Amino acid sequence: MPDALMNWNFRVLRSLARLTFAQQLILLALVPATLATLAAIAVLTRQHLGNLTELMRANAQTVALQVATVAQAPLARMDRRALQRTAQSGSYQPNVQQVQIWTEDGEIVANSETMDRARDEGLQVVVPIVSDDGRHNGKVMVEMSLAAVQNARRSVWLNVGLVLAISMFGVGLAGWWAARRISEPIRALGKAVDRLGAGEDASVAIEGTSEVRHLQHGFNQAARALAESHRLLQSRINEATAELARKNAQLEVASQAKTRLLAAASHDLRQPLHALTLFSDGLANGETDPVKLQRIGHIRECVDSLDRLFSELLNLSQLDAGVLQPQWIDFPLDRLFDEISRNFRPVAEQQGLRLVVRKTDVWVRCDYVMLSRILNNLVSNSLRHTIEGGVLIGARRRGKGVRIDVVDTGVGIARQHQERVFEEFYQVEPTGRQAARGTRGMGLGLATVQRLAELLNTRVELSSRVNKGTCVRVLVRSAPAALPAPSASHAVAAMEEEESLAGVRIMVIDDERTILEGLTVVLANWGAEVMPAQTRAEALALADGWQQPPDVVISDLLLQGGDNGLDVIGALERHPRGIGAGTARLLVTGETKPDRLREVASAGITVLYKPVSPRVLRQAIQAQRVAAALAVGA
Repeated sequence: MPDALMNWNFRVLRSLARLTFAQQLILLALVPATLATLAAIAVLTRQHLGNLTELMRANAQTVALQVATVAQAPLARMDRRALQRTAQSGSYQPNVQQVQIWTEDGEIVANSETMDRARDEGLQVVVPIVSDDGRHNGKVMVEMSLAAVQNARRSVWLNVGLVLAISMFGVGLAGWWAARRISEPIRALGKAVDRLGAGEDASVAIEGTSEVRHLQHGFNQAARALAESHRLLQSRINEATAELARKNAQLEVASQAKTRLLAAASHDLRQPLHALTLFSDGLANGETDPVKLQRIGHIRECVDSLDRLFSELLNLSQLDAGVLQPQWIDFPLDRLFDEISRNFRPVAEQQGLRLVVRKTDVWVRCDYVMLSRILNNLVSNSLRHTIEGGVLIGARRRGKGVRIDVVDTGVGIARQHQERVFEEFYQVEPTGRQAARGTRGMGLGLATVQRLAELLNTRVELSSRVNKGTCVRVLVRSAPAALPAPSASHAVAAMEEEESLAGVRIMVIDDERTILEGLTVVLANWGAEVMPAQTRAEALALADGWQQPPDVVISDLLLQGGDNGLDVIGALERHPRGIGAGTARLLVTGETKPDRLREVASAGITVLYKPVSPRVLRQAIQAQRVAAALAVGA
């Protein structure tokens, strides 16, 4: 009960707070006046009705005495007829409803009731009948009607309502006048404050009582001072805005120059690096000399390191270009975990570390490629900064989602760096054995993870302790388990089990002779029949002479003379003896400019970005052959 009362009081106070100042003043005048009027009227009404009731009681007493005096002799003789006439004479008195005459032992010897009007609530008075010798011979009961009292009460309440209404109207009118006189200057000040906030002239006329005039005078002075300060501040803001716009323009020019420089440098460096990748694989093919194999292994390590750095730049360029859009599919998370285990287990073992990937039966709804990039970057980053121990990858359900954890026993990240490690090019200086290993990236791995997570509408959480390790958590949506489609999976598995590409006809188009020779060597080692071409003309000339189109076409994006690999593939498709749906198509490029990336993304052809390792190239060729075979079968 106390809580309910407090809640009611709180609601009343909150409702009063919504009233205007004038309304509150009027209410302040009405409430006390209403309460005082009601209290006075209640007291007077109660007194008036009490007096009226006592008057009716006195009248009843008088009638009863008169009847008792007349009934004394008949009662002594027990003359019932005379007693009845006496009782009837008493009932004829105004407001008398009933008269009874009782003997001393309580017997009713006469009773007279009014028959000409309805009975109302009554007031009864009993008077004894006293004989001449002072003995009580009986009693007389007279019941008086209180209808007059009820009528008086109704009349009083009608008058009370009328008086109260007139009083409240008068008090309300006076309160409204006083409230208006007090609140009008305050309302004018409020409007002036609004104008002051809008930067307009906010002076007010000085009028009213002395206190209000003093307030208005002070407000005008403050308004003038604020207007002057506003003009000065606006001038400074305009100057600062102009300076900021100029610096932003400079930063934009510098950013565009940086993007062009990175794209040009990336493209020019990817070309020889791609050739170096192909030739190193060609050197290793059939080589048995341990010393040479060791040197070739060193070359491959350098190529892999450069490939990792260029991949980080490519991921950033793709994000800047906006060509990455999530392709939502449902897939078992264990499939991605198996891929990560295959890719990074040799790297971990080479560093003397353990890579533990826990099996899981959960399914997720996500973009497979983007989630793969996120986890690959996290695992690669963990291995790079772990000296001893290892890396653990696991997943667990959390509500309607799945949380993927990548935990390492690495050097950890200090608290002051944990927020900034997701910024582009931000790096924590390595120390101790980590610095001795020279495992330093470009500071783009976690930045790419953060931006990919934003595209997936999820978040990445990081917790770390120095010299204890780091845990990165990725939250994704869960999906119901489903059975994989058997036909495509069996076709891919069968293609991946092939030992060589013997008899496969592959056309290679690239304007760089070294890359063309490297691809020719690698593909020939796999048993493929290679048709190299440097230009569109050479490719169309080959098309004029072949008996059947190639099984695969691999083309660079940018060719000599401003030609384009997409246009060359289109020309081969339009050639009378050209390629059709049964020919797999691959684009290979080192381009990272945003406009080029958007052009490639809209082409609908699978793209590999230089440098391309032979293993990735072979997997891509096999996958595209499967896709082409399925398209022809459909």
